Amino acid sequence: MTRIKGGLLHSKRRRGILKHTRGFKWGRKSKIKVAKTAMMKAGQYAFAGRRQKKRVNRSLWQVKINAAARQMQISYSRLMGLLKAKNIGLDRKVLSQLALQQPAIFKKIVESVK
Repeated sequence: MTRIKGGLLHSKRRRGILKHTRGFKWGRKSKIKVAKTAMMKAGQYAFAGRRQKKRVNRSLWQVKINAAARQMQISYSRLMGLLKAKNIGLDRKVLSQLALQQPAIFKKIVESVK
């Protein structure tokens, strides 16, 4: 019986890995062994990065809300506590957008809470 090496599948798999590592430095873009490990590591970094992005954005929203709230003589923590007490269900993302783009509406929200 003849030996089957699976040449087509082998080259397809290699091509797929090298497509993902295009743009990497040194041998990580062209050498299959190194490219495999680089691709796995890149996936791990991407996974962690998606979670870090959420943390960073939340802290930015808090800074923006605090800056806008301080202009109206109220602190961030006090504002958030009052919003929760009055059952106003605006999240931090929406509040920060209102503070930046619609300061009049944000001012009305703060005054209704005070």
